[in-house]
Parts: sequence; structure tokens; C-alpha cells
Amino acid sequence: MRGIVYVLRKGVGWRDVPAELVGCSGVTAWRRLRDWTEAGVWPRLHGVLLAELRKEGLLEMDDASIDGSHVRALKRGLTPDLRRSTGPGPAASTT
Repeated sequence: MRGIVYVLRKGVGWRDVPAELVGCSGVTAWRRLRDWTEAGVWPRLHGVLLAELRKEGLLEMDDASIDGSHVRALKRGLTPDLRRSTGPGPAASTT
């Protein structure tokens, strides 16, 4: 975990992780990140951390916001009606 956090915080490449400082090589940290991602560790860890924060009264949701910009819209999302163009008009033909 320390190797993964080191890469995230320092912005270095996996090969630049100092093994003596974090306890493993960058390649090992990368493999663990890959394996843990495939095993679904991160969503479970997120849930556990939120539960712990709630239990301790440390989760303040009054100033929370939701950002869906990183969520992929499958098949262009739901579009009940055709969307009107926001452009001034059809583009001129180039042929």
C-alpha cells in the first residue's frame, strides 16, 4: 500500500519507487494495485472507510457534492427525445 500511495503522492513512475523507503519495489506495488483492482478491493475499502467515519461521527455531508464527469454513459446515455442543436444552423457543405 505504501508503494501505491508513494506513486500517487509524488507523481513518479513505478520504476522510481524507492524500495528501501516503502518496503517493496515499484513493480511489486504495481502488481498489487492491479491484483487488488481486479479483486474489487477499492470499492469495498471505500465502503469500510465511510462506515468507520459515520460511526465516529466524522463524516460531514452538508458540504458534499456529486460529480458524474468520470462516469461513462453507456450507449450515449438515456435520451428520451432528440436533442435540439445549440449551434446557429447547419454547417456549410465542404464538397
